[in-house]
Amino acid sequence: MGGRPYVLSEVTLSASRTTQYEVAILPWGATEPHNLHLPFGTDSLQAEAVANEAARLSWEAGARVIVLPTIPIGANAQQLGTPVTLNLDPSTQAQILADVAASLESHAIRKLLVLNGHGGNDFRQMIRELQPRTSIFLCASNWYTVADPGGFFDVPGDHAGELETSVVLHLAPDLVRPLSEAGPGRARVFSIGGLRDGTAWAPRDWKSVAADTGVGNPAAATAEKGRRYFLTVATKLSEFICELAAADLEDLYIEDPGAAS
Repeated sequence: MGGRPYVLSEVTLSASRTTQYEVAILPWGATEPHNLHLPFGTDSLQAEAVANEAARLSWEAGARVIVLPTIPIGANAQQLGTPVTLNLDPSTQAQILADVAASLESHAIRKLLVLNGHGGNDFRQMIRELQPRTSIFLCASNWYTVADPGGFFDVPGDHAGELETSVVLHLAPDLVRPLSEAGPGRARVFSIGGLRDGTAWAPRDWKSVAADTGVGNPAAATAEKGRRYFLTVATKLSEFICELAAADLEDLYIEDPGAAS
């Protein structure tokens, strides 16, 4: 038996020689604490699982997609005050992304989706800078915003709350401590009103925000909620991947179908 044909780490040389991949997916997570009950690898675990499931659905629909090895370290400079958090500066991430794109370019893979699993990662400006320097079409998605969580969770939470806890309970229940051991996820907010209401933005100093590093109460999390949300996200993402695989990069634009005539 061979590995999954859409997961690069499981693909053999002979299989790669007979497949022209249309889309590459690069899951990108982080290594940081997630309250007292979830593992440090939560963001990477989730991004990789979503990428693999979306790729499976896309492959079965005929798209030739390949999931690259997950980058497990994210932009976490503001979390270095919490134990054993690892950080890649955005400039380092940009160089890694450029090197991955150059590798794909040499293998005639012309489309790359960065699938983000960490709120501190933001690939938009990196892509703006890199796109003019590569023939690879670059795009990015935060897996946790692909589907509206409102219909799945009471209070999704921002970090290690109901949403993330439910998804990890579905994907890797053995890695989740009993919810009775979790902190409440109560977070402090900026004292400056404009930073609270969105007038301006600044990164949060995580050690000053939450004693348990959580933002959002995980108490209502269940594996079933996580399963339903995970499958909904993977299905919607696979639809995008199939569309991306079929897209003609020389003809990417149409008149806005929603614009007034």
